[in-house]
Amino acid sequence: MSKLQGKTIFITGASRGIGREIALKCAKDGANIIIAAKSDEPHPKLPGTIHSVAEEVIAAGGKALAIKVDVRDEDNVADALKQAADTFGGIDAVINNAGAIRLTPAEQTPIKRYDLIQSINSRAVLLCSQLALPYLKQSANGHIINLSPPISLDPKWLKPFIPYTITKYGMSLLTLGLAEEFRDYGIAVNSLWPQTTIATSAVEFEAGADLLAGSRTPAIMADAAYEILISDSKELTGQLLLDEDILRERGVTDFVSYQNDPDCTDLHQDLYVD
Repeated sequence: MSKLQGKTIFITGASRGIGREIALKCAKDGANIIIAAKSDEPHPKLPGTIHSVAEEVIAAGGKALAIKVDVRDEDNVADALKQAADTFGGIDAVINNAGAIRLTPAEQTPIKRYDLIQSINSRAVLLCSQLALPYLKQSANGHIINLSPPISLDPKWLKPFIPYTITKYGMSLLTLGLAEEFRDYGIAVNSLWPQTTIATSAVEFEAGADLLAGSRTPAIMADAAYEILISDSKELTGQLLLDEDILRERGVTDFVSYQNDPDCTDLHQDLYVD
């Protein structure tokens, strides 16, 4: 039985990478997917648009609604959520996947750049969660998933790129706080983060192609997100989860299939994973 059949899932940044992979995983289970991203036109260096992913979602067995969304714009987000609810009769889950990364130390991070990553990372989680709340209250199993890490105060994560770290830890703090605030509504709020680096075009663009061989594919994050979404929202909430941990808990033992290069035995731990 399809556990997400007819469920409506709003995914930011879903035009490529992890967001796209989650969209396709849920579509195969019969979900309605809102592909909410800025990429309505092809990017010169990165593949995928909201429209190409919508076609893939439909081909995979789901229903799709592609909406150009800037997660920094309150009116834009509000309109997109309303359009999603009007189209499919409600919203059952929000996946805050859109993100901005800049791995520079404080001394070398222009404040305008910090404002940008802050607004796309932690501020957008607060904005999207707040605006989605009226719709999620109506769901029988409402979920919010934030793509943010476990919080480690080890100086090795604080020294090299503290501006970016603040924005990601802010997302995780929102997970912990919103989980308690929304608990009485039966809405789960969890974070999901990869144990290893994930092979996406965005990672290649920011960190270089050398990282890809020792990375896993986005499928591991999609499978982990699926396991969260089918969980009882009253039982699994307020957790900062790693993809590998939740999949092992659900009985997955084969992780070689997730490797971007099956012959590579030296996988790269992701940021903030001790």
